Amino acid sequence: MFFRSSAAIAAAVLLSSPALLQGARAADKPTDPQIAHIAYTAGVIDISAAKQAQKKAKNKDVKAFAEDMLRDHEAVNKQALALVKKLNVTPEDNDTSRALSKQASDKMAELDKLSGAAFDKAYVQNEVAYHKAVNSALETQLIPSASNSELKSLLQTGLKIFQGHQQHAEHVAAELK
Repeated sequence: MFFRSSAAIAAAVLLSSPALLQGARAADKPTDPQIAHIAYTAGVIDISAAKQAQKKAKNKDVKAFAEDMLRDHEAVNKQALALVKKLNVTPEDNDTSRALSKQASDKMAELDKLSGAAFDKAYVQNEVAYHKAVNSALETQLIPSASNSELKSLLQTGLKIFQGHQQHAEHVAAELK
């Protein structure tokens, strides 16, 4: 059960980015190998964002949130790779994963110019948007597009978990106002 839950978290958490929804809508139905690449790319991106926040954040709640995201994303990246191997899926680069990388690079450069409370607020606002986008993408594009029943089930379970991450980000954002 632990592996199944961790894999569900991996599938959901790694699919997070505003570019995901935009890129997924622009493309035809993504295949399981494309979904796997999107997941991996998004996971790496969120790990980088959390590391940036660990270095730059000043607010204790923002730092704690970044630590949670780093811990969760690093753990689930390992589980996601195990799931891909188990399903015998070779991740396939695609327009969505490339858009994710480009958007993340731009956002990290933008956030890097900020400091103190301005960084904290911008980072958390980005995390709220990030989680909203993935929840929407999971519901409208990724879950319906997954052809493997185990992957689809894990994405559905992951969506519930990821909605909790969105609530956490929203709570931290509300405290910063």
